[in-house]
Amino acid sequence: MTALDTNVLIRVLTNDDAEQSRTAAAFIRRQERVYILKTVALEIEWVLRSAYGFDRETIALGIRGLIGTTNFQFEDERTVTQALEWYEQGMDFADAMHLASVHGETEFATFDISLRRTAHRLGITRVISV
Repeated sequence: MTALDTNVLIRVLTNDDAEQSRTAAAFIRRQERVYILKTVALEIEWVLRSAYGFDRETIALGIRGLIGTTNFQFEDERTVTQALEWYEQGMDFADAMHLASVHGETEFATFDISLRRTAHRLGITRVISV
């Protein structure tokens, strides 16, 4: 199995560099399985939003497409999928990834008022104020 860097997946998602996009797609097709780290998913959202100006819906669609790709295996796919659901409901993706990574009875302490409000709106009760 081969883990992919963010830039390889960005080429495939954006086709912004025709040669690199073809090379990336061909490389992925040659692999039996590819591994996507959850930190790479986090960076994909950031790059697509900040560098490419993509909207939330387009970004979510792109990440969902990667999750649904047959030969892709995500690190902690359950966490990434949960984060993506919260992101689609208005939460910042990094915040959503942090919260989705918290399991069991563990609470998440933050100064971020917006995060606490969004979490409360979504029914996430494990976010507390510092």
